Amino acid sequence: MDVTNVDEEVQKVLDRLSGKQSKTWATKKVKQLTCNLVLAAADKASCQLNDKQAAAAAAGQHLVHKCNYKPVQPEWHVPWHMVQVISSHLGWVRSLAIEPDNKWFTLGSVNCMIKIWDLASGTLKLTLTSHISPVHRLAVSACHPYLFSCGEDKQVKYWDLETNKVVRQYHGHLSGVYTLALHPVLDLLVTGSRDSVVRVWDICTKQQIHVLASHKSTISLVQCQEADPQVILASMNSTVRLWDLTAGKSMTTLTHHKKSVHTLALHPTQFGFASASSDNVKQWWCPKGEFVQNFDQGNSSIINLLVVNSDGIVFSGADN
Repeated sequence: MDVTNVDEEVQKVLDRLSGKQSKTWATKKVKQLTCNLVLAAADKASCQLNDKQAAAAAAGQHLVHKCNYKPVQPEWHVPWHMVQVISSHLGWVRSLAIEPDNKWFTLGSVNCMIKIWDLASGTLKLTLTSHISPVHRLAVSACHPYLFSCGEDKQVKYWDLETNKVVRQYHGHLSGVYTLALHPVLDLLVTGSRDSVVRVWDICTKQQIHVLASHKSTISLVQCQEADPQVILASMNSTVRLWDLTAGKSMTTLTHHKKSVHTLALHPTQFGFASASSDNVKQWWCPKGEFVQNFDQGNSSIINLLVVNSDGIVFSGADN
């Protein structure tokens, strides 16, 4: 009942009374019913608001007034400064990997060479020459003195750094291999190629466990983590795909980017990741790939490198 029409409704009730009851009592009765109706409507609206607040709290969101919101500022640290310049490669350096104990790092270049450098002194320790095309990605095993490399020669190589020789090769890709990643727990190697196919390998037996072939363009980067989705892929067709490694099936396809996705990075402490293309950098939550926010880079440069530290600070490297 509309509150503005209460007097009209009361008059209608009064006109229809048979006269057995007084008009004073009828007026009091109608107004009491109207008041109860208004109170009931207010209680219902209050319950609905409480339900919305409870649902938002369960989803990890909070209803905060904009004037009271204060963003968390990162802690101040000493400004970065350049320590040393290493200039030994004769072409573009496409990949870099650091040994888990921070004693040395390795670089892969378009001159088909892999060079290993001492991290403290910056001196060259070793040069590996087995690839016949540019080297695109390197990975150092955290459990053994092993190095993995891939390149445009369609080859994926497994190096023993005690003998400095290739001990295994993984054959199957039909075009240049642009990315690879090691599973943090299982003895699995995941590789992605320009043939739009991702292959999952058993490191010891060289057997293919899965062939993930749902992408329609070049695989630019692959990342692995312990919990599902255990494999996250970035592709040149502007999509990011999350995979269930046990079933070998795609869990979710993220289509928010409008340009090719060249890189992505896992958060070291939180269950999420960030992806980057020339349009912007986007943050996601796992396991369903829920979109969180955009990071505006201020220009349309192609981002080729993305790193997230434990403080939640995102570092990016672009072609500008």
